[in-house]
Amino acid sequence: MVLNLILLQAEGAAQQNQWSFWIMMILIFVVFYFFMIRPQTKKQKELQAQRDAMKKGDKVVTAGGIYGEIKEVQDTTFIITIAKDVTIKVSKDSVFADAADAQQAAAKDEKK
Repeated sequence: MVLNLILLQAEGAAQQNQWSFWIMMILIFVVFYFFMIRPQTKKQKELQAQRDAMKKGDKVVTAGGIYGEIKEVQDTTFIITIAKDVTIKVSKDSVFADAADAQQAAAKDEKK
C-alpha cells in the first residue's frame, strides 16, 4: 500500500518534469528567434533591398575588397569598372555599397 502511494507520487512528479522540460524548450526557441534569427533575416532583407537599388554609377566594394564603380546591371551580376579599361563581372551577392557613397546618399535623404 505504501509502495503504491510512493510510485504514484513519483509518476506525478515525472509528468510535471516532462511538462516543465517542454515549456523550457519552447521558451528557449522563442528567445533564439527574437534575439538571433529575426534580426539576422531582417538584416539580410535590408542588404538585398540595398543591392536591388544599386544602379549604374554607384561606387561599390566586392566581398574580396575590390573597389569599383558599377558600369552595368544585369539580372544576377554587375559589371564593375575597377580601373581605366578594366572591368570585372561579379555576382550581386558579393557586392556591398561603398561606405563613403552610402554616407552621401544618407545625407541627401536627410536634406529632403
